[in-house]
Amino acid sequence: MGIFDFLKKGKTENNVIEDSINIEENKVETTAENTEDAAAETVAEDTADVVENVTEIPVEDKDINEKQETIEEQISAEEEKASEVEEEEPAKMGFFSKIKSGLKKTRDNIMSGVENVLKSFTTIDEELYEELEEALIMADIGVETSVEIIDRLRQRVKEEKVHEVSEVKNLIVSIISDMLKEDKSELVLSSPSVILVIGVNGVGKTTTIGKLANNYKKQGKSVILAAADTFRAAAIDQLEIWGERNGVPVIKHQENSDPGAVVFDAVQSAKARKADILICDTAGRLHNKKNLMDELAKIFKIISREYPEAQQEVFLVLDATTGQNALQQAKLFKEAANITGLVLTKLDGTAKGGIIIAIKNELKIPVRYVGVGEGIDDLQPFDEDEFARALFEE
Repeated sequence: MGIFDFLKKGKTENNVIEDSINIEENKVETTAENTEDAAAETVAEDTADVVENVTEIPVEDKDINEKQETIEEQISAEEEKASEVEEEEPAKMGFFSKIKSGLKKTRDNIMSGVENVLKSFTTIDEELYEELEEALIMADIGVETSVEIIDRLRQRVKEEKVHEVSEVKNLIVSIISDMLKEDKSELVLSSPSVILVIGVNGVGKTTTIGKLANNYKKQGKSVILAAADTFRAAAIDQLEIWGERNGVPVIKHQENSDPGAVVFDAVQSAKARKADILICDTAGRLHNKKNLMDELAKIFKIISREYPEAQQEVFLVLDATTGQNALQQAKLFKEAANITGLVLTKLDGTAKGGIIIAIKNELKIPVRYVGVGEGIDDLQPFDEDEFARALFEE
């Protein structure tokens, strides 16, 4: 072996030894890393266990809990106080404030159309009158009433020698207000009185009866309700609920029984208990006018025969949101019964409240109550003067 081969062999052996050392070192490092990782995992698991155990331990800090309870009690007290204030405010608002708020959409609907027309004209002429008439019709005041308003406007413009278009708006407001105030009459119920409530289904008839009962009870009157709408499944149950809420008795029979028999029993009960007011619910059917007329005639006959000393009132309930449909319903019911008063529900929040002007002007039937909200106290006696003010006052 030459010197070259010897050196080469030595170098090779040294490389092998170095490689072996490196391999061993890598094993040691790997083992150390694995050991560290394992230790870290063990520590993490132990920490998690500690945290979990700590979390499960209930913390009872008496001072903190007491303070928290005190704060919660104060918040509850403030919320109750605020709730009481909110409940007291509507009661203090009165009819005018409630109706003014509820009539905003109606007021905007009527006056926006009038104002848009007036902006387009510089002189008062026949074309202006025609445009104003159309605007009033579109605001659910009705054709007949709108024509009459414009006729009165022509006369007022001539009599007062009005030449400025800007003055026409105030004249229209004045004319409508006069219409609402015409034939004003107050409802005075003697004791005993019988109120027959009629109207189609869905107008809020049974709810109106419940609110009327609440209204009269607050006046110190004794009230009895008669569930004579025996054809609608939920009508009897609904009236019973209102009876319970108001603490008044409800006279009822089985579903589909004779409405006349229910009224007969209710009259006997009212006489025996010497009740001040008997309010009778009736079926709200219009699809067959003859049946409706026959049924109402039978009820009237029973009341007149069995309770001649009682004052008789017939209230027609109308949904103000239906606009012209409410007017048509009123005309049909007027043919079937001697209506002594109107109740307009859902007057708040509708843009079609102008229909009340048409109903009052065309049918010459006094409006007795109007619904200005969903609360039990939101069925208010109708006041023509305040309604007119609320409808147009800025």
